[in-house]
Amino acid sequence: MELVHELALYEKAPEEVTVTLQEFEDAGFGTKPVWKAFVAEANGIIVGFAVYYIRYSTWKGCRLYLEDLIVTEEYRGKGVGKLLFNILITEAKELGYSGMVWQVLDWNEPALNFYRKYEASIEAGWLNASLSKEQLLNY
Repeated sequence: MELVHELALYEKAPEEVTVTLQEFEDAGFGTKPVWKAFVAEANGIIVGFAVYYIRYSTWKGCRLYLEDLIVTEEYRGKGVGKLLFNILITEAKELGYSGMVWQVLDWNEPALNFYRKYEASIEAGWLNASLSKEQLLNY
């Protein structure tokens, strides 16, 4: 959760993290896990992780959806993100998925530059839409 909070702070939205540690653990390690992750450690400390799940596209089929790629500030620029991203590509290929998708903030130049090195297609024109837990309950 420390890494999740660090990412939220970096993305200028620390108040948006509402998931509890228990909910996070249950969703990944409970009886019905919905996400998987690859973790990077240095000296026994988690310094990065990539959380992903399988997304189904009616146009493309099964795709690996990268929810978050997080590397602590201290370890950025040291190849940890590349290691995690490469392992995700390998996972998607080995499992026969039709591709890999993720979101990146339009102002996050370090991330955009990172993904451009992979010749990733970065789309314009799609807007994010969501309903909060409160909105669901109020409907």
